[in-house]
Amino acid sequence: GKNIVGVVLGCNGYDVIDLGVMVSCDRILQTAREHKADIIGLSGLITPSLDEMVFVASEMERRGFDIPLLIGGATTSRTHTAVKIEPGYRSGSTTYVIDASRAVGVVSGLLSKTERAKNEAATRDEYVRIREQYARSQDTKARTTLADARANRWRADADAPLPRAPSFIGTRTFDAWDLSDLADHIDWTPFFASWELIGRYPMILEDEVVGEAARDLFKDARAMLKRIIEERWFTAKGVVGFWPARAEGDDIAVFTDDGRTDELARFHTLRQQIKKSNGKPNLALSDFVSEGGDDYIGAFAVTAGHGELEIAKRFRDAGDDYSAILATALADRLAEAFAEALHRKVRTELWGYAPDEALDVEALIAEQYQGIRPAPGYPAQPDHTEKATLFRILNAEENAGMALTESYAMTPPASVSGLYFGHPGSHYFGVGKIDRDQVEDYAARKGWDVATAERWLAPILNYQPDRAPRSDAA
Repeated sequence: GKNIVGVVLGCNGYDVIDLGVMVSCDRILQTAREHKADIIGLSGLITPSLDEMVFVASEMERRGFDIPLLIGGATTSRTHTAVKIEPGYRSGSTTYVIDASRAVGVVSGLLSKTERAKNEAATRDEYVRIREQYARSQDTKARTTLADARANRWRADADAPLPRAPSFIGTRTFDAWDLSDLADHIDWTPFFASWELIGRYPMILEDEVVGEAARDLFKDARAMLKRIIEERWFTAKGVVGFWPARAEGDDIAVFTDDGRTDELARFHTLRQQIKKSNGKPNLALSDFVSEGGDDYIGAFAVTAGHGELEIAKRFRDAGDDYSAILATALADRLAEAFAEALHRKVRTELWGYAPDEALDVEALIAEQYQGIRPAPGYPAQPDHTEKATLFRILNAEENAGMALTESYAMTPPASVSGLYFGHPGSHYFGVGKIDRDQVEDYAARKGWDVATAERWLAPILNYQPDRAPRSDAA
């Protein structure tokens, strides 16, 4: 991820060693020892990194560290830090930092000879209270059995038509999507959020508190975006595919042709297990694919990240960390814009189930259209490993120059991938917490042992596994 905390600390006189992303525990701790670091900071961008943070904390304890540990990043929380990470590191303190703007105050407090003990004691007391509250809340989260959840699945209206057949079966590649078109599709609200400036665009530009900072940042971003387009800093590559599909239980079987006999791949989905008392269904993504009709599924992988690392390195080598992070943030936005622009082309032309759709960019960002594009690792399918199947059937490496790390993060980092569902009833949802019966069933369907399933699904387990999950991938 973008190490904004590191930049903020660096701008405030701290000497920061940024090891980058997907770094092993061993390298982190060795570097800290070699440089006699005063603090170690971990940032989590995707859910597998949550388990790795737990492991790093336990290794710091085992190897005799006593320096403060800072936790932050998109997937982390104060509760996760208090419940899972802090108890494993008793010799030093563990502190969750909600955003970059707080980092300087937290670090100065932890390095202060007079304030450190008081600050660490206050955090420990707070985390004890959070753990007690968490334990109480776990007792009240009733879940239904997997069998009952499946019996309460979502079903399409009997007279609802299936989406039409796509214009082609198989994959199609895009070697260099027009960057100026992508710029027109950018959703700026998450861009500001990535800089810890919270508020909806364009209203954020007039915000009483952050408006001035937002306007300055936006001016710099627009100027750099102009250069990105004119000088072609990045290349936007992508691949899209469509195949005949059929729901089989909570799986989605994908076939090579309309005969639906030669199975190409199988996507495994997870089902909500929360008890529904209001007549609402227990959803799984497989519900949005027909069990018997002539239905289809789509998939995509896009990146605006080719060239991103070189540009960022050029700025960093020149001592301009701000521009390096700005370029990376804009690459992220262009990748998301690519996903949005391609989805429109899918709905109106490539799959073509909504040929007459006429939406402006604001309506696109608000997702006022038929169909969804959920991604593995997100609430509707929290298992990141499903990306392996996605990348295989798209041949994303050859077709778009994209790959997966050991922990299933995408490279280049400015990348987006997912599945296309065209049914008019399809909608986004969160699986939420799941119980042991579903984990065992899912493990059997995936060909995993239960411990492996528990490791990859750790953030959504509604129970404590018999043994703590452990990830070797940073």
